[in-house]
Amino acid sequence: MIEKASALLGSPAGPRTRDALDVALVIPLQGPAGIFGPSCECCALLAAEEVNAESGVLGKELRLVLVDGGAPPQQVATEIDALISGGVVDAVAGWHISAVREVVAPRIDGRVPYVYTALYEGGERPPGVFLTGETPNRQLRPALQWFACELGIRRWTIVGDDYVWPRSSARAAHRYLRELGGEVCDEMYVPLGTTDFGPVLRRVVASGCEAVLMLLIGDDAVLFNRAFTAAGLDRDRIRFSSLIEENVLLATGPENTRGLMTSAGYFEDLPTAYGLDFAAAYGRRFGPGAPVLNSLGESCYEGVRMLTELLRRAGGMDVERIQATAEGLEYESPRGTVQVQDRHLKQRVFLAAADGLQWDVLQQLP
Repeated sequence: MIEKASALLGSPAGPRTRDALDVALVIPLQGPAGIFGPSCECCALLAAEEVNAESGVLGKELRLVLVDGGAPPQQVATEIDALISGGVVDAVAGWHISAVREVVAPRIDGRVPYVYTALYEGGERPPGVFLTGETPNRQLRPALQWFACELGIRRWTIVGDDYVWPRSSARAAHRYLRELGGEVCDEMYVPLGTTDFGPVLRRVVASGCEAVLMLLIGDDAVLFNRAFTAAGLDRDRIRFSSLIEENVLLATGPENTRGLMTSAGYFEDLPTAYGLDFAAAYGRRFGPGAPVLNSLGESCYEGVRMLTELLRRAGGMDVERIQATAEGLEYESPRGTVQVQDRHLKQRVFLAAADGLQWDVLQQLP
């Protein structure tokens, strides 16, 4: 975890000043998704520092107030509600699972802008909510099409954690596979924090599938990957997950990543000028011992930058004005040239295969 000495990163009890714009940064610091927290925190802090070097937002310094998005969803929502009602924060941003977002968004209720940075299942429409993450139609559908056309893989088994994002993504996968003449051989869900995947793997074998669609989070994905290899299933089955990155690769171990693939809007090795500058700036700021740079961490950088651009374009904090002026907003980011369309970030998405502890980016998906 990065040092809290920076004046940009405070706590809910920190002092409130008129010359600051305070943003609740909601990221997981515990639970299966806690593995992503340090990278998310560093990337968001880097974005805030860059924004302030550009004279801030609306003439104010941008500050981040850390909120643990890995706590139970109702607890997270209650904390954010209190911060907004007490005038402690002016906006909310960050990466957290959809189970948290589903409870947080109604509690915010359009009182302040809320930039949700995680890839998610799509369809979020409450007032004041903006989304930087990938959605299944741009991330999952073209990947399944690639597997069918390039590798002839059409028989899938789905393994997911038991909450909204995996289940909604699985429903989308059923539709996409029907379009491709494919099928879901089996489908199973486990509680967040599952440690024993033996029964799941036995069903994977019995299903006769050619590939596994992993819809598991953080530590759960790590343990599944290790068990998958230990059972010898990596010899003849592909694993694809739209939510897996370098932290999970490191924890999984290079011996357990054969046949593991993903898709995302950002990889550190993408040769965009802004992306290379971002990686260099991250290395200079946090040093060789920094949390690994990855798509989920970068999404928090993206969230701070998107919020900044929205506020600058709107010229104020009024949520209705921000929504009215957001459409078509375009700017450069580590993901390349991105554009706000229907409150979502239009962006390129890439397919990658694990090569030990790194991602080999194969191609841009259509």
